[in-house]
Amino acid sequence: MMETSEILKKVRKIEIKARGLSSNIFAGQYHTAFKGRGMAFSEVREYQYGDDVRDIDWNVTARFNRPYVKVFEEERELTVMLLIDVSGSLDFGSRQQMKRDMAVEIAATLAFSAIQNNDKIGVVFFSDKIEKYIPPKKGRKHILYIIREMLDFHPESRKTDVAMALEFLTSVAKRRCTAFMLSDFYVRQSFMQQLTIANRKHDVVAIQVYDRRAIELPKVGLMKVVDAETGYEQYVDTSSRSVREAYKAYWVNRQRDLSDTFAKSGVDTVSIATDDDYVKQLLLLFNRRGSRI
Repeated sequence: MMETSEILKKVRKIEIKARGLSSNIFAGQYHTAFKGRGMAFSEVREYQYGDDVRDIDWNVTARFNRPYVKVFEEERELTVMLLIDVSGSLDFGSRQQMKRDMAVEIAATLAFSAIQNNDKIGVVFFSDKIEKYIPPKKGRKHILYIIREMLDFHPESRKTDVAMALEFLTSVAKRRCTAFMLSDFYVRQSFMQQLTIANRKHDVVAIQVYDRRAIELPKVGLMKVVDAETGYEQYVDTSSRSVREAYKAYWVNRQRDLSDTFAKSGVDTVSIATDDDYVKQLLLLFNRRGSRI
């Protein structure tokens, strides 16, 4: 468990980085990629060449004896939910940092991008149960509280149930929201039905955080591996070519099934490795969404 001073130091470090990224890089792309609830009337002004005649305000036009049009603005305010996997499998990293650390940085950057657009932020920490729910609010103080919780949260369970987390989102969020699910998606059961239902009601975006060691085993001889969620241990002979090939094939097949689930559910997704530049990956996601709008 980290000391309070260490937590505060990490919170400040993440805040400086996340605020800088959200201000200088993500602000415009986030706004474009994640639209508000619709258009709201703002004001009227005199008709200008090229204006849509359907926007003419006939009452004001009759009063002043010259054409006026209604001006509409986007209702910008959104509710953003961060669904953060806190299961045991996130406590792994063979490169620069653990998957959990990467997830925290990404979540913090998304949160600061959201509050710069006047959006509310809520959080669901999940394992195979709902570990904690933080209702949506605005403001820097709320974001710092969320980051502090992400850094020092200790779940009761180490297992994962994505389907249950999606069901909770569907039940707790009464109005349409944008939901970012951050997980490595190491699951043994299908969650396609729950994801499809959640994405019909809300706008769900899946962010997979993974470590490249999950793709390929190093050739180092006999190695003990432990399932971080169940505690099951076994020895693997990594000098065996067939063992290494089977390990890689498992990853490829799992990723194919995962991609199929997201595609059939209509959910946008991005996969980010622990040694990736997550800024680049998020920008690609934002730009891909923005180009469809």
